[in-house]
Amino acid sequence: MSSTAHDLAAPVSSLAHEVMQPHRVDDVDIDMLRRHMTVIRRKVLAGQYVYRAGQPFHSLFLVHAGFLKSCELAQDGREQVTGFRMRGDLVGVESIGLGHYSCDLVALEDSELWELPYPPVLLACRELPQLQTRLTTALAEEIRRDRLWMLSLGTLSAERRVAAFLFDVAQRHAALGFSPRHFILRMGRADMGSFLALKHETVTRALSRLAELGYIAVQRREVRVLDTAALARLAGQGVAVH
Repeated sequence: MSSTAHDLAAPVSSLAHEVMQPHRVDDVDIDMLRRHMTVIRRKVLAGQYVYRAGQPFHSLFLVHAGFLKSCELAQDGREQVTGFRMRGDLVGVESIGLGHYSCDLVALEDSELWELPYPPVLLACRELPQLQTRLTTALAEEIRRDRLWMLSLGTLSAERRVAAFLFDVAQRHAALGFSPRHFILRMGRADMGSFLALKHETVTRALSRLAELGYIAVQRREVRVLDTAALARLAGQGVAVH
């Protein structure tokens, strides 16, 4: 565990449909897990790292509360955001088999995670089929999302990328039982731009344009989805969030 962590569009409808499916949020029984391994409750403050790229890989982490980002260093030395993690996400799976963490994981707000030591978590999977399902689902989602977002970024215009991103966030909120029509973006414009391969200014202009079209209302990081169907269509997704 890092010492910084304290214990306290083009016609792409089918592609976008896959990218923006809601995350599965299967509850993992922590008390049951504790019968098979030592489960550590970790609290990290905004700006603190859960782990850094290159550190020895020793655990997976289940996000219990908060919002985090994963990032890597690009070839030119700039930070490249590779994903955003929220409650119910199992993180660290991208590093299985490497012996070290392949990216940084940093909290964007005060967060809480459950640390699941590896390989003991694999032994627990023998006794807890739901944990095995959760682990394999997380691995599959990691692969699918990386592939599909890469394809999306290569085919969607700036406005469509931002629309797809907002729709994805709305879907993830809906899967957690929160409102998909009114939410706070936990990341700044720069992090959004890094993830979407856009400049900070381009993200700001795209958000303003979506507001002008009446699809959303945005004030700083607060977003209200005014026309879900229109936002979905622009994102290349034909199914609206309820």
